[in-house]
Amino acid sequence: MKFTDGYWQLRPGVSILQPKDIDGVERVGDDLVIYAPTAPITSRGATLNRPSLTVRLTSPIDDVIGVTISHHLGSADAAPSFALAQQDPRVRIDIPDAPGSGEAVFASGRLEARVATTGPWRLEFVADGRPLTSSDARSVGVLSTPEGTFVREQLGMGVGETIYGLGERFGAFAKNGQSIDIWNEDGGTASEQAYKNVPFYLSDAGYGLFVDHPGAVSFEIGSEVVSRAQFSVPGEELRYYVISGATPKDILERYTALTGRPAEVPAWSYGLWLSTSFTTDYDEATVTSFIDGMAEREIPLSVFHFDCFWMRAFHWSDFVWDPAMFPDPQGMLARIKAKGLRVSAWINPYIAQRSHLFEEGRRLGYLVRRADGSVWQWDMWQAGMALVDFTNPDAVRWFQDKLRALLDDGVDAFKTDFGERIPTDVVWHDGSDPRRMHNYYTQLYNKAVFELLTEERGQGEAVLFARSATAGGQQFPVHWGGDCESTFVSMAESLRGGLSLGMSGFGYWSHDIGGFEGTPDPAVFKRWVAFGLLSSHSRLHGSDSYRVPWAFDEEAVDVTRKFTRLKMALMPYLARAGREASLRGTPIMRAMALEFPHDRAVAGLGTQYMLGESILVAPVFSEAGEVDVYLPPGEWTHLLTGERVAGGSWRRETHGFDSLPLYVREGTVLPIGAVSTGPEYAWADDVTLRIFSLPEGYDQTIEVPGGTGAATEFRVQRQGADVLVTAGSSAARWNVDVDGRIHTHRGSGTLTVALADGGSSSGSDR
Repeated sequence: MKFTDGYWQLRPGVSILQPKDIDGVERVGDDLVIYAPTAPITSRGATLNRPSLTVRLTSPIDDVIGVTISHHLGSADAAPSFALAQQDPRVRIDIPDAPGSGEAVFASGRLEARVATTGPWRLEFVADGRPLTSSDARSVGVLSTPEGTFVREQLGMGVGETIYGLGERFGAFAKNGQSIDIWNEDGGTASEQAYKNVPFYLSDAGYGLFVDHPGAVSFEIGSEVVSRAQFSVPGEELRYYVISGATPKDILERYTALTGRPAEVPAWSYGLWLSTSFTTDYDEATVTSFIDGMAEREIPLSVFHFDCFWMRAFHWSDFVWDPAMFPDPQGMLARIKAKGLRVSAWINPYIAQRSHLFEEGRRLGYLVRRADGSVWQWDMWQAGMALVDFTNPDAVRWFQDKLRALLDDGVDAFKTDFGERIPTDVVWHDGSDPRRMHNYYTQLYNKAVFELLTEERGQGEAVLFARSATAGGQQFPVHWGGDCESTFVSMAESLRGGLSLGMSGFGYWSHDIGGFEGTPDPAVFKRWVAFGLLSSHSRLHGSDSYRVPWAFDEEAVDVTRKFTRLKMALMPYLARAGREASLRGTPIMRAMALEFPHDRAVAGLGTQYMLGESILVAPVFSEAGEVDVYLPPGEWTHLLTGERVAGGSWRRETHGFDSLPLYVREGTVLPIGAVSTGPEYAWADDVTLRIFSLPEGYDQTIEVPGGTGAATEFRVQRQGADVLVTAGSSAARWNVDVDGRIHTHRGSGTLTVALADGGSSSGSDR
């Protein structure tokens, strides 16, 4: 929200309280508390009729400092609140012996907050002696407006500083100059609204900023005061955390330590998902024709998804298969699973009035109510739609039990659609503040479903296809991009949304290949297939038309087959990247600024990305195949052609539908699996290690995850013109070719590869 009229004046009807002096700084337990009157205290009389602000500095974990700015402290504790980790940080508090004789310091790990002990107000954040950002005399404010009371903070932005994140946002990738409201909406991918709003941003100046408020948060990123990032919340108190890190990855690691790490997902979820699409006509015969058609065309398929109309119209959600279309659902699911597929089913948390669950939920008190005790309803989406109250533990178990029956039938995963249309004129079972619950509802919804899947299928086997989220939602993957149009423009906006979500702590992301709204022309579909199968998760899905590739042209079949098989062969690499997402919070699809933080050429670049740490992907957003790609300094090798290219500049390339800029950075040992027909296999068996321009002295242990077999570690060493590879199990089998590829079947043994020209392989078994 903007409060000012230019730099000097406030908007009409707005007044502000700001800290003008420091009346005291004291240690309270492990916290530092600052008392800041809103006028200079020049005499005892100046303390009368004078508002004062209280600022408390805390630390939940190392290198994270929380700042709570309060006006009146008597407000009741509001729910819900984000569940944040509390560890045992290394806190240091230094207060000058004489008031006003210097700065007070609150330190957590290597991050310091330096506070003026006499007016004017100043709070500076410093890491390892390097200033990160600061709040000055004009930054903090408690504002009275026609819309109510708000608390704001403004943190300084340096020259050239770039801000990322704030959830899945579809506009310009760099958030500088944007006004962003954290408020979940079902707004598609072509507006300022978003399904996944996260009050966290990542700055390339060496810090992240998380506002600890689950409701409406307004951000003005250089858009009200161009040199400051402003954020504000309604009420009498604002709490935020500054998170420091030597690299953007370090910042995400600490942020996700605070709010929760992405769970590991099952191997099968990385395969290709095929959907019925939304409003298309389908029955078991249609579904079987799609599945068999993919098999006949040798396109690997891992998951079949049933979208909304697996249930009867006007009954969503009742979790009952439409008997007219699916008279034998259990038998049908068994027949699908006999073909080696998993099954996904669409659900949402809304209960239509015609659903048999409506009366049951109303009677048991499991539906959200209005203040007069009546069930909240409206006619958007479904006639007489009500909403499950996930603040009621009994309602959670009731909802889970309905889904458990579907799991018993053979369903493996759920697409948890919606979760954004949450009213604010209601009363929640646990007394939660309705405005705070609007964004937070999705957290309860997805948590309930994810925990059920974990309970029923086991740790590491739970996976969702979720649309809405808030901070912490990364714990319940996977999330997809929502309702995009079937155009190149929308393909690009979807990518920006996914990269933005990755900068907000989410490890996995997907999108509707070909677009959701409308029917893509063959060119859009084929370009989107390559992009979609080089994403962490891949799904063919649409609205009113099918997304089987032969519906477009035969080349689409070939392109789909090629990139699906490529992704399956990359499973040893993708699984390792997925583990890093779960252990550190680093997304599988990484913005260039995340992987190359010191390269100013990638600041704000949202048209390409790194898939894991080593593979650069630049989707093609044109039918003719022209694409601009930036390669950071160093040597890059095209994964499909083997062409070597010097980086450090932009390139314009032209690609057919079966290609795109797909480059591997130098210094990479890339494991390629021996199987390309599906994601579930023994990834280390007969693995191929491809070497890409290893530097002199390279000595790394490369772990190839096990999949359905045992994991294997390979020690790879560059010694002059040779590369020495040592495996750590038994029964070695080696084969070397001239392209720098090393083949092995699980086993111990040593292989030396002589490299010509410092890069290419020309050696043999030794």
